[in-house]
Amino acid sequence: MIDSTSQGSVSDGELDDRVGRIEQRGIGLIPLEERHGRPVDLFWTWLAANAAVGYVVVGALVVYLGLSFVTAVIAIIIGNLAFFCVGVTSLQGPEVGTTTFTISRASFGQNGNRGLSFFNWMTLVGFEATSLALIVLAGRLILKEAGIDATGTGLTLVILLVALLVQVLVPLLGHATILVVQRYLGYLFIPMYIIMAILIIPKTHVGSIHGGGGIATISVAFAIIVSGGGLSWANAASDYSRYLSPSTSRTGIFWWSSLGGMVAALTLELLGAAVASVTKNVTDPISGLPHVLPTGFLVPFLILAILTLWSGNTLDLYSSGVTLQALGIPLKRTYCVLIDLVVAGTLAAITVFSSKFNTYFGDFLGLIILWLAPWFAIYVVDWLLRRTYDAEALVNPSGGRYYRRNGVHVPGIIALLLGGIASGLWLNTTLFEGPLSSRIGHSDMSVFMGIVVAGLVYWALESIPVLHRLTHSRADAQAATS
Repeated sequence: MIDSTSQGSVSDGELDDRVGRIEQRGIGLIPLEERHGRPVDLFWTWLAANAAVGYVVVGALVVYLGLSFVTAVIAIIIGNLAFFCVGVTSLQGPEVGTTTFTISRASFGQNGNRGLSFFNWMTLVGFEATSLALIVLAGRLILKEAGIDATGTGLTLVILLVALLVQVLVPLLGHATILVVQRYLGYLFIPMYIIMAILIIPKTHVGSIHGGGGIATISVAFAIIVSGGGLSWANAASDYSRYLSPSTSRTGIFWWSSLGGMVAALTLELLGAAVASVTKNVTDPISGLPHVLPTGFLVPFLILAILTLWSGNTLDLYSSGVTLQALGIPLKRTYCVLIDLVVAGTLAAITVFSSKFNTYFGDFLGLIILWLAPWFAIYVVDWLLRRTYDAEALVNPSGGRYYRRNGVHVPGIIALLLGGIASGLWLNTTLFEGPLSSRIGHSDMSVFMGIVVAGLVYWALESIPVLHRLTHSRADAQAATS
């Protein structure tokens, strides 16, 4: 029996997904009669979510690593091809009608997927906390421009509380409201960022950036770009495509989902790289803005930056809420959103009083690769091998063909562990450096290692008969043929 509280059921005749109305569905299947929308809606959703000042941070971090401006541009362009990951993981939602980490149960089993859901939840909450911290920093700078010293603990916490109260509204309302709000924010963000580029570019000194640009440094920059961009959204893509009809063009879904985030992130990271030529000694991306923006444009831009951060956090909060349900928390989606906001707000309060924002953010982006890269590979390989899913079994917490023996799909767990180990061997962060990284010029190939090793191992365990027999129980075989 499906738990209607945690899965998110609605009464007969009730249209759940409406603008301005709280969405009652959680990870429960979306009925065909409630499927609506077009692939282009995904473009605006992902563009608005990624048109955030955080990507200016990523672009600046790439230059701070020591790359020349030209080399940084090349790394940024190639790294943002990772947004094709979002296009790929958007394709399963319309077919099944549920969220990404509910579909992930097919690869890892009901209980095995709980651990992955927890890592996904922590990752999403980490991004939420980062964005909230940036909102507070922007709010303090706005007050500073007004002649008010907002660096004290009390006023900082008041700004954070206001940010939390505003942030919670759209994620609580749900999918339909998110699509509409993101579209209109996208309309606003595009001209504002064009104006920002026109104002900033004349002040930059890209010729002053003469970094070494060695292969090792480029690999570290690539890892940061990928983990902070396309790969970090792949774990939520079907959360927003699941309301589309299964007959919707797959080509349209793939391209519109990929390009929305790619266009925004690529543009802002390039701008961030240029900004880094002026702000070389700042510890966060907000405090350096007065050096590159005209006085009259600083406050309007900070307001815009806050809106973009709220926009990106909207998707993070919605997805972290349904991820808690996939983990097995027996609460409605709305309560899960509130829990996530409290946790993210607490982490943001800790972060905002630190003077090492850029360092913490870079380490966070590096460490999430350890699980995210292997998970992505396994999820995609499983989909390519399976081609179709038993939707009812995916949302059935008490059993079904994907429950597996003791709720664990052994090949998925083995592939994940080996992929994570391989990724860690070639990881380079200030917190941890793998042995391959230290021996090969402090490089970072963790993304490639995690994806390649996990994908190949999972394919082998699922496709090679002798390995398949060793890692699958008799119950798995019977379920697969039922």
